[in-house]
Amino acid sequence: MQNINLSTLLSMEKLEEGLFRGQSWDLGFRALFGGQVMGQALAAAQRTIPEGRISHSFHSYFLLPGDANKPVVYDVENVRDGRTFSTRRIKAIQNGKNIFYMTASFQLPEEGLSHQYADMPDVPKPEDVKPDIKFYEDCIDQLSERMREALSYHRPLDIRSVNAGDPLKPEISEPERCVWMKANESFANIHLNQAALAYASDYHFLATSLQPHGISVRNRNLRMATIDHAMWFHHPIKFDEWLLYKTVSPFSGGARGLVRGQFFNQKGLLVATTMQEGLMRQVEDK
Repeated sequence: MQNINLSTLLSMEKLEEGLFRGQSWDLGFRALFGGQVMGQALAAAQRTIPEGRISHSFHSYFLLPGDANKPVVYDVENVRDGRTFSTRRIKAIQNGKNIFYMTASFQLPEEGLSHQYADMPDVPKPEDVKPDIKFYEDCIDQLSERMREALSYHRPLDIRSVNAGDPLKPEISEPERCVWMKANESFANIHLNQAALAYASDYHFLATSLQPHGISVRNRNLRMATIDHAMWFHHPIKFDEWLLYKTVSPFSGGARGLVRGQFFNQKGLLVATTMQEGLMRQVEDK
């Protein structure tokens, strides 16, 4: 069995110039975890950029559900290498079909005008918050066999939801949440830290839109899927240190939910911002 850590998942096998392959993890969801595809796509693009340039943003669309039991091939197109910026377009391929597209932009770090108009929420310290996985370990008999088998693939991240309720029996609440998270390993460079944070940014994200409706992500009559996901990196990060992920859903409607996320380090510095729209469709029992 492969080592279950993020650095292994994000170690892309080079097949040809601009062509890479990544292995898959089955996290117990209905389809391939979207965070995996984003993290691996960014990691593949990072292998093709001039030295010294780091990602400052990416924008992505999910086209088809991925198969968690098969690897994913990433085709990286060199769109442009300018004086200080580089642009890459990445498509993820399974079974001969494009399942995902990303456009990522990279920049040589430089000084410039700077401000932060975002306050870190006042929440308990991560040491005082129960790890999310502990809840599932305590009620493992209520989980499906597939989810029980998948728990080990959730352990590379330490995720702790502030004021977490029972995810299997949700109550109606405001569409916002705060989650502490960090990786259970150190990464060799800023590229891997960014790719790992891209992976983690999909955890608990779209589910924020369900909170005003009191519906569990595991509701058998609910179909959820990411439509698009964008991310901006503002400062260098060390993802083996705690980050607070604040998510807010300003809108849901038309079978879609919209969510905005902000990552703060423990000093209150806004290090990254995310946006996502996803499908939230209720279906009738057949």
